[in-house]
Order: sequence, then structure tokens, then C-alpha cells
Amino acid sequence: MAIRQPIVSVLGHVDHGKTTLLDAVRGSTVAAREAGGITQHIGATEVPIKVVHEICGELLNGKSFVAPGLLFIDTPGHQSFIAMRNRGGSLADIAVLVIDVNEGPKPQTIESIRILKQYKTPFVIVLNKIDLVPGWRKVLNMDLKAALKEQSSTVNDLLDQRIYNIAGKLYEQGFSADRYDRISDFTKTVALIPASAKANVGVSDLLMMLVGLAQKFLDEQLQKEDGPGEGTILEVKEERGLGTTVDVILFKGKLRVGDQVALGTRGQPKVTKIKAILKPKPLDEIRDPRERFDLMSEVTAASGVKVVCQDSEGVVAGAPIRVLGDDPAQVIADVAEESAISIETSEDGIIIKADAIGSLEALAFEAKQAGILIKRADVGDVTRRDVVDAATINDPKRRVLLGFNVSVIPEAKEELEARKLDFISSNIIYRLLDDYKAWLAKKTCEMESCSRSELCYPGKVLLLPDCVFRASKPAIVGVRVLAGRVKAGQKLIREDGLEVGRIKSIRSGEETVGETIQGKEVALAIEGPTVGRQINVGDALYVDIPEGDARCLTTMKLNQDEREVLDRIFAIKAKEKKFWGK
Repeated sequence: MAIRQPIVSVLGHVDHGKTTLLDAVRGSTVAAREAGGITQHIGATEVPIKVVHEICGELLNGKSFVAPGLLFIDTPGHQSFIAMRNRGGSLADIAVLVIDVNEGPKPQTIESIRILKQYKTPFVIVLNKIDLVPGWRKVLNMDLKAALKEQSSTVNDLLDQRIYNIAGKLYEQGFSADRYDRISDFTKTVALIPASAKANVGVSDLLMMLVGLAQKFLDEQLQKEDGPGEGTILEVKEERGLGTTVDVILFKGKLRVGDQVALGTRGQPKVTKIKAILKPKPLDEIRDPRERFDLMSEVTAASGVKVVCQDSEGVVAGAPIRVLGDDPAQVIADVAEESAISIETSEDGIIIKADAIGSLEALAFEAKQAGILIKRADVGDVTRRDVVDAATINDPKRRVLLGFNVSVIPEAKEELEARKLDFISSNIIYRLLDDYKAWLAKKTCEMESCSRSELCYPGKVLLLPDCVFRASKPAIVGVRVLAGRVKAGQKLIREDGLEVGRIKSIRSGEETVGETIQGKEVALAIEGPTVGRQINVGDALYVDIPEGDARCLTTMKLNQDEREVLDRIFAIKAKEKKFWGK
């Protein structure tokens, strides 16, 4: 069977050179034209096999490849990679992870590796910016071997040390890695390809590796089928002169103008007709083309195309697009099933939003791993309904919204402010979850502080010798606070559970205070007891905690002494009531 071109996703940390690397392949300047030099949207570029042969030259040693080329997907980051899904897995056949050889793996790099591992996507690593290694002699348009011959032994050693350090960090993530020309078994070791995208050094090595690995290990996966088209929606956006367009990666079959297609939405699939298919020229780019798109009557997989449909309302990124073919009902059912958000939910969870179905599933997966429950999960920007739903949650520790790569629409922003609700957002999943955990800790602390001021807190005092200032009415005695805190108005009990009286006042030196804490020595005026009868010097007395407060205190963070006092009070009370406080 004929072989389609493999889909190659390029991902990595911001500013490590993903788009510059592709610019080196296609001879373009997309990176320079982007806002702040940062990729804002997903792009797709076809590199024909003829161009691969021209760039690689003698590196290929006369080898020929049956794949018609490579389809590169350039992403703003790993969040877009997980949005590109195919039946719950990765859309990419192979991935290129770009790492700055001088900086090593960064947070986004580590998260990208975890996602590649989760989706079982084969990948190679480009160690970019070798031209910034101290002492590097400037060279242009060379393969790696030729470039390294131009460098001193000191530079070669320094580069090897950096490669070794990065390989060590990859090992911590569960991968064995080495420089690609030192690997004998590519199924067991991740290939590291040192390169300089800016100087076009090592780019030919990368292309050689990609076509070689694709042909050797992905033959069955890349077999071409001429049936009804199947693809994944990357983005839905407005284009001047075209209206709403749908950027699509077609990974199977054919797509024709006039085809009836089903597109995934938040609800039932949208069934509509294709009005136009626009395809960037080879080595051009779907996101930011230098030339006009080619207007196509049909395209075959694998392709990155812009599709104009009669109706695209409600279509979501990450959802499928399918040609209806001979069994429309089955196709519509398949699209509905694949577009459905399959996430385990709980009434005791929080509300999360994400930019695409794949992103949402990845966020939910990581949240579950972190023990975070989810009440509701949805695709799209935060709406007023989301805010209202979050505000009705009873538990303050769940009254929050988490957003991955999404914004808050204006009316929802007003609602957030009015209801004093928190919205936590990020485009890095683990950072979003870390920020939520930090918020949760802060919220818990605030609640505990509030509770501590309202609850009757554990406290234990010792009656000191030679410090009885009045025997009764009220008894005034000197005490040391052994643990916790003691407040005026609280009742005290003995070790045997007998209530001895209520604290009328607390005096520290010449001052009357409302509360005293562990380690302090103060005088207590206690209404009720008589020294020598109900209480004696050397007695330990405990704050008499109400049963409901004791139950709450078991869930709060107490120090060791406070915890011991609380446990002792439970034991004292259990003598009269077996399940007190339970």
C-alpha cells in the first residue's frame, strides 16, 4: 500500500527555538513575524520528500524513502499538542521535543515529556542553540559531524558534558537517551540531536532521523487509505473574507469540496457541507502563509488544511471531523462518542475549564493523579454560568474555578468580582494544579484562623505552688499554660472529668487579658471552685471543649502538644459517653 506522510509535532519550552527550527527547514521567517517571537497558534507545514533529499544530501548515502514527505505541526506549547487528539491518543505519529542545550529541560519540557509518555508517542530531541556553547566557532548550513570537526576539543568536550547532563535529567523521567549517532537500538534509547536552528546546523541530521525512523518503525501506521476523510480540528477562527474557518489535520482518507461532514461540538455533532478547502503551498504554513493558499477540490491524508463549511457554529477544538460516507448514522454516533467529555466527576469536586477536549482530558488526568476531585469539566472560556455554579458550592475550599489556556468573558468577569470568587489559570497543567494547591492551603489557613477565633480551642493549665491569691468567690490562682490557649469565659475540667468552674478573668502582670497561650504564667480568677476542695496546687486543668468544636478540631492542623491535649479530652469525655466527639 501507499504510505502517507508522517505527522510530526514540534513542541518544547517557550523560546527554546521550535519555530526557528522549522524556519530553517522551510527557509521562512515565521518566528520573526510572530508577536514577541512566540508562537500564538498551531501551524502546519508540508515538507516534500524531494526537499528532504536536497537538505540531507550525502547524509542519506543514496537511501530512498517511500513516504511522500513530512507534515510538521508547530505548536504554541504542549497544551496544543494535547489538544491534537485522535480517539483519545496523540494525533502525532512522531514528535520533536526542542530543548535549549545551554538551559536544559524546563517546566514545560518536563510536562511535554510526561504527556509524550502518557500518549506513548515516539519522539526525538533536538538540543538547540549549540552555537551559544562558549568558544563555538561560527559555521553555517552544515550537518552535525561537519560542524563538530570545525570546533576545538574543548568545545566538543563542553558540548558532550551538556548532553550528558540533559541525558541524566531525562533518565529521571524514565528515558534512556544519547547522541543519535551513538545509538544502536532506537527502540530503547531516545535520540538527542545537537543543532543550531539559527545557523542551520544539524537540521539535516534531524530530517534524516525523522524519515528514517518513520520508515523503519511506522510503516503499518502510515499506510494510506482512500476512504472517507477523518481528521482532527485544531482551531476554529474568523478569517477576513472567509468567515468562520476550521483548521484541520487530515490523518486518514480524502476530503472533498461538497462532502457532507460531521464535526464535534459540546452537544450533538454538527452535520454540514464543505464549501471550500484551502491548503498552504509546500514549505509554506497554514498559520501565517507567505503566499496565497491553494484552493483545492480534494485533499488526501496527511494534510494540514483550512476548511470552510456552511455552518461551523459550536464546533470545538480537539473534536473530530468525519466525512459521512456510506453509513452517516454510524459516523455521527462515532463523532458524538469521540467528542464526549469522558471525565470522572464528583459532587465534592471543583469546576475546571480548558481550551480543547484533549487539554481538558489531560488536565483531568493530572488532577486525578494529584487526588483532586472534579465536579464539572467543560471546554471553552469561563462563562457566567460557570461562576454561578461555582458560587453555589457549599464548601469554601471548592468554591473556585480552574482554567487551562482559557479566558473569562466580560459578563463572567463582573460576576466573579461581584461574588468575590477566585479564578486560577495557567497554560501549564502542573503549574495550574500547583497554584490550586497553594490557593487551597491559603484558604484552609484562613478558615482555620477564623475557626480558631470562634472555636473553643484545646488548652491545659497547671496550678502553681505558692500562687494561691484567693481560695474562692472567685478562686484566684497562678497557673502555667502547658499547651494550647485559654480564654476568659471558658469552663475548666479536671482529669476525672469533673467541671470545676468558669474563668472569670485572666491577669498577666498588671494587665487583664482576654486570652493567654502556651508557655505563659498568669493568674486566673475562676468562679465556682474552692482551693483545697475542688482544685488543688499541682492539679492539671483542661479547657472544657464543646463536643461539636472537638469534632471540628480533629480536622484542623494542631501542634503536637495541642493534639495531645485534645486526645486527652476525648479520653476524659469517653468515660461518660463512649462515642463523644465521633
